[in-house]
Amino acid sequence: MRKTYKYRLYPTKEQEEKIQFTLERCRLLYNRLLDERRFAYDTDNTTLNYYDQATTLNERKKYIPALKQVHSQVLQDVLKRLDKAFQAFFRRVKQGEAPGYPRFKSAGRYDSFTYPQCGYSINANKLALSKIGKVKIKLHRQPQGKIKTCTVVVKNGKYYVCLSCEVEPNILPESKETVGIDLGVKHLAITSGGEFYEHPKFLRESERKLHRKQRSLSRKKNGSARRRKAVRELAREHEHIANQRRDYAHKVSRKLVNGYGLIAFENLNVQGMVKNHHLAKSIVDASWNQLVQCTTYKAEEAGRRVVLVDPKNTSQLCSNCGEIVPKKLSDRVHRCEYCGYVQDRDANAAQNILKRALA
Repeated sequence: MRKTYKYRLYPTKEQEEKIQFTLERCRLLYNRLLDERRFAYDTDNTTLNYYDQATTLNERKKYIPALKQVHSQVLQDVLKRLDKAFQAFFRRVKQGEAPGYPRFKSAGRYDSFTYPQCGYSINANKLALSKIGKVKIKLHRQPQGKIKTCTVVVKNGKYYVCLSCEVEPNILPESKETVGIDLGVKHLAITSGGEFYEHPKFLRESERKLHRKQRSLSRKKNGSARRRKAVRELAREHEHIANQRRDYAHKVSRKLVNGYGLIAFENLNVQGMVKNHHLAKSIVDASWNQLVQCTTYKAEEAGRRVVLVDPKNTSQLCSNCGEIVPKKLSDRVHRCEYCGYVQDRDANAAQNILKRALA
């Protein structure tokens, strides 16, 4: 299975310039290839693919010498990215979804490049990148397995490398323990056993700081150095909030995977739920999908199971007798008028989720 390790890079000024140069060459190549595909379809009604355009790389280097300063496989990966974008476009068209035709990348919108097979190596605290040099890396843990790809990412003025590795699954001892998880706004997760995981509300806690930075940004003149600095500061604050959410999701998911052999979640339509403007900010701040995704890939590695069930009536159904007990969103306690069962509303829903998963 594949596992990705992310590390911080500390390039010198010269190496930063080379990284930015590589990104710009990749961006311009991506846009040029996209334009050629559009032109071919509009004029001859023909669809170019990866192989059609890959054969032109050597010819392009003769007329654009700057491309010779970028590793050949990095350029090939640009073609693969564009091809994946078109494959996704055709899939959406076939399935009747909103097509979303691939778009040109404006300056600053192309923020990573990949060495798919070679051109990189790690020695001590240095990452050697072809055409760039030996970049200082903070190797806070050793990557496991065989490194398959190396992706350099630039985000908010910081440099990172993502190493995708082929690793052996870390199977945990078999567990017969099962749990249902109800995802909520008041509490992030509630288990069928009555355990509550708090919702830290990282966005809510940082709202005042975000508003202050946003107001500062709105006062800056377009195109000025101060505006670019304000944009960077605001982006870093949003990145900090996202990192807090991700860290908390990893901690909760690790505890769930270590403790249970089967974990059941509701298969929620989050995109539809955020259309409720009264709850949208709280739902986004909870980041339910991130918790489910973290739990799913950890369970796959550990040999555990994650099951997604239909969420219909899980909050209204009595987990004890199976009768429907209508409740408003403000009703936080489940009281069954048929069997007299009393339970926290979310814990009752979690028990229903587990029953559906076991069924």
